[in-house]
Amino acid sequence: MTHFRISSVNWLVLYLVFSEDPSGCYSNTVWQLPPPSISLLQAIRDNQSLCVSLQLNHSSLEGNVYEIQIGRTENHTVIYNGNISILSTDSHNYTWTWTSDLPLECVDHSVRIRLLDNQSVLSPWSNWKTNYGDQAKGRTKIFPFQRVLREGTRAVICCVPPKGVNITSISINNREQPLISIGAIVKAVTIESLAIQTTFINALSVNCSDDSGNSRFIWNYVSSPPKKPRNISCMTSDMTTVTCTWESDHEREVDDHNKKTHTLKIQNSDHFQILCKQTSCTFPAVPHLEEYSIIVVVKDRLGEEMESYSFNISERVFPVVECDRVRPKVTDTAVSWLVKGNLSHMNFLCHVTTDFHSTTEMRCQSVSGFCTVKVEHLLPNTRYSTRIRCSADGKLWGEWTQPVAFITFPLVTLDVWRSIKQLPDSNSRQVTLLWTPYVPGSAVTVNIQSYIVQWSQEGKKQTEWKDSGQRQAEVSIGPGQCDFTVQAVIQSNSSVPAHITVLQRDDQKNPPAEKRLSCSTSAGFNLSWELHETAPCGYTVDWCIEGNAVLCALQWVKVSQGNNTLFLPARHFKAGCRYTFNIYGCRENMHQLLEVQTGYLQEHKSVPSPSLVKPVQSTSSSVTLEWRYNEDDAAHPAFITGYLVTVEEVGSDTLSGHAADLINVSVADPHRKSVTVEGLQQNHEYAFSVCALTKEGPGQAASITVRTKANYTAHMVKIVTPVLLLLGCTILLWPQRKTLQSGLKGIFVYPAGMNIKIPQLASFLQETGDRLQSEKPEECTSCNIEILNTRPFLTETTQGDPEDLNTSPSPAPALDLPLSCVPFQTDYCPQLWDGAALEQNTCITNQTYFHTMEEDLSETHVMLADIKSTLELSESQQESCNVICGYISNEVL
Repeated sequence: MTHFRISSVNWLVLYLVFSEDPSGCYSNTVWQLPPPSISLLQAIRDNQSLCVSLQLNHSSLEGNVYEIQIGRTENHTVIYNGNISILSTDSHNYTWTWTSDLPLECVDHSVRIRLLDNQSVLSPWSNWKTNYGDQAKGRTKIFPFQRVLREGTRAVICCVPPKGVNITSISINNREQPLISIGAIVKAVTIESLAIQTTFINALSVNCSDDSGNSRFIWNYVSSPPKKPRNISCMTSDMTTVTCTWESDHEREVDDHNKKTHTLKIQNSDHFQILCKQTSCTFPAVPHLEEYSIIVVVKDRLGEEMESYSFNISERVFPVVECDRVRPKVTDTAVSWLVKGNLSHMNFLCHVTTDFHSTTEMRCQSVSGFCTVKVEHLLPNTRYSTRIRCSADGKLWGEWTQPVAFITFPLVTLDVWRSIKQLPDSNSRQVTLLWTPYVPGSAVTVNIQSYIVQWSQEGKKQTEWKDSGQRQAEVSIGPGQCDFTVQAVIQSNSSVPAHITVLQRDDQKNPPAEKRLSCSTSAGFNLSWELHETAPCGYTVDWCIEGNAVLCALQWVKVSQGNNTLFLPARHFKAGCRYTFNIYGCRENMHQLLEVQTGYLQEHKSVPSPSLVKPVQSTSSSVTLEWRYNEDDAAHPAFITGYLVTVEEVGSDTLSGHAADLINVSVADPHRKSVTVEGLQQNHEYAFSVCALTKEGPGQAASITVRTKANYTAHMVKIVTPVLLLLGCTILLWPQRKTLQSGLKGIFVYPAGMNIKIPQLASFLQETGDRLQSEKPEECTSCNIEILNTRPFLTETTQGDPEDLNTSPSPAPALDLPLSCVPFQTDYCPQLWDGAALEQNTCITNQTYFHTMEEDLSETHVMLADIKSTLELSESQQESCNVICGYISNEVL
C-alpha cells in the first residue's frame, strides 16, 4: 500500500512538470486539490461535545494539516477556527472532538474542513455538516435540562421558545440575569462559577418567561467530580476471601443526583470486574495466587478516577478470634479462645485485656484449635470484662472480640491489733484482740458467718469461736510470747487468716518518754517519727477514740514500710480532748513500742482552778501562797504551761473610784506550786488569785484575801528617833542657855508700853475697802495693789515731840523722798499687844498709776487728811508712833 501511494505521488509530480509551457508558466488548466469530506458528525449532549470523523486522503509522507471551522446558528456564524495536524497512518478515518460552552440543543452547530498542503496549497472547503438544535413546539425548552453540572465551572443556560415567541427574562435561583441573544430567537445567560447549593435542596432553579405571559421552570444539579481512592488496604481472615478497604471523599447528600459507582478489577487474573461498596470490596481469593494487583475505579456523571494497589495475601492475614470460656478465681482468671479459618499452620501473637488492667501478651499456635492464658493480679469481688485479638506477624492485628464479663471470687481479710494489760498477778496478762474485716470489691455482697480465734503459747493451742457481729476477744496469757490467728468463715471459704504476736513481758524500766505534739492544726494531727531499722514491715499507730478516757475504744492505723508520717483528719477527733498516740514498729508480726506522742486537736483555756493551801503564810511585807494542782491530768482541756498569781490591794483607792494597783506574778514551771509576793505594805489587805495557764490563756482562778502583819518595830523607831534627837540637842545647847533665852525673848515678846486698839483698826480697813469696791475699776495693764506697813526707826521716834503724835498727819509732799523710797524697818514684825500701839504708816499703791513724773505725783499723792488717828500712845512709849497713809487715784477720790 505504501508503494502504491509513493507511485501515485510521483506520477502527480511528473504531470505537473510536463504541463508547464516553455516560457516557464503553467498552462491554462490549473490542478486543484480535491475537497476533504466529513464522514460523520456526532453530538454527545451530556458533555456538550461534537465528534467529527474525517475521511483522509494523505498527500504527504509526513502527514496533513487541516483547517476546521465550527459555525453556530443557521447563518453559520463561525465561533471556532483552528488547524489540526494528522500524521500519516494506515487508517483513512480520523475523529476530532470539540466541546461547546453552549448546550448543543440550543442552536444548530455546523462543521467544515479543508486541506493545507505544505502550508501553501489549499483545498476547497468541504460542505457544512450540521448538528441541528432542538425546536420548541408549543412550549419553551430550557437547556441544559435536569443535568448534573460540574462545581466551579462556567455554564451557559439557554431558553428555546416556539416560533413567534420572544423570551423576556431568565432567572437563576429567583434572580433575574442579563440576557444574551443567540441567533434570532434563542436567549441565554452565563454563570461564571457554579457552586453547590447549601439551601433546602441542592439544586439550581432556572425560570424562563416569554412575551406571551408563559414561563418555564426546571432544575439542574451541581456536584463535584469523583476523587481517587486513598489508603487502599486489603486483608484476609481465612485465606479464602479478601476484603479491601479505602478512604473515599465525603458522603454525598441524599438529594445529590450524581451517584457514584465503585468497581474493582484484578489485573493479573481473568476475573470479571467486581462491583463494590463506597469504601470496601470483598471478593473470593484466586486459588494459588499470592501476589495481587488490583485497580479501584470510581465513576459518576462528571468523570472517573482510579487507583492501583498490590499486595501479598500471606502478609495480609487478620485473624478472627472467638472467645471460648472464662474461669475466674479470687485474683486471677483463665481465658480460652479459638482462631477461625484455615490458619492452623500459622503461629499467632495474641493480646488478652481486662478492664482497668494492663494487656497480657502471649504466643499461641492453634494446632489443637484452642489457646489459653492466665490473667493475674486482679482484684477480688470485682466485675471485669475481657477481650482478645491476634496477629500473624505482630504488625497486622485482627479485630477485638466482643467483651465477655466475669466476676472474681470474694476475699475477706482481717486487720488485727491488740491491747495488753498487766494483771495484779505478775505472771498473767490480759490481751484484748481487735479486728476489722475488709472485703475488697463490691460486685456481690459477702456474708461472714463467724470468726475463729486461735492462740498458742508454750506449745499449748486454744481455739475460740466468735459470732459474725463480734469484733474483739479477751484472752488471758502468761508472761511468755504468744501467737494469735484470727480468720473469717464465709461460704466460698476465701478468707486469709491474720496473724499477730504478743512479745514476752518487757520488764524494761525506761519506757519511751512522752512527747507533746506541736504540729497539730484545726485540720487534724500531723504525726511524724524517726525511721527505725528494726521495723521492716512498717508501723502501727493506735489511740483511744475518746481521748484518754477511762473507757478506751481503741483505734489503729497501719503505715507501710519506709513511711514515717501520718495525717489524721479532724473529723475523727474532738477539740479540748487530749489524745495519746502510741507508735509501734513491726517485725514479723511482732510489735514494739517506739514512741508515745500526746496532744490536742485544739486546746481550750477553761481549765479548773487550783486548790489554795490554808492558812496562808504572811509577814508585814510579803505573802507566800501555796496551792495544789494536778497539771498532768489527762482530763484537762489543754496542757498546763504555768500559773498566774494576781495581787490587788483592798483599800481606799478602790472605794474612791481609782483603779487599784495590780501585781502579776507568773510561774513558768507547771510543777512549781508556791510563790512569795514581796514589797507589800504592812497591815494592809490584799486580794490574791491563782489560775493555771495554757497556750490559749489563763483558766479559772482561785481567790483569797490576806492582811499583812503590822510592823511594830518601825513605829518604835519613829517615836524614839525624835526623842533622842531632842535630848541630844538639849545636852549640846545647855551651856548656851542664857544667850538663847535673851534672843528668844526679843523675838516672841512685844516691846513694853505698846497698846493696839484692834476694833478701831478693823473699822478703818472695812470702811476703806467699801469705798474702793464702790468705785468702777479702770481697765489697766496691771492692777497690782501693794500695802506697806512701815514705822520710823527707834532713834527717830525717841527724838520726836510727844505732842506731835496726837496731830493729824501732814500731806504727802512734805516728805523728802518718794513713797517708794521711804525707809522702813524690815527686820521687825509688829505684834498686837494689849498695851499702847506704836505709830504705824500704811501705804496703798496702785502700780498702774504710780509714775515718776512730778505732776503725776502731785495729782496722785493725796494725804488722808480726813483719816483720824485712833492710836494713842501709852505713857511708857511716847517715843513710838504709827502712821497710816494711802495712795489712790484722783479719779477714785
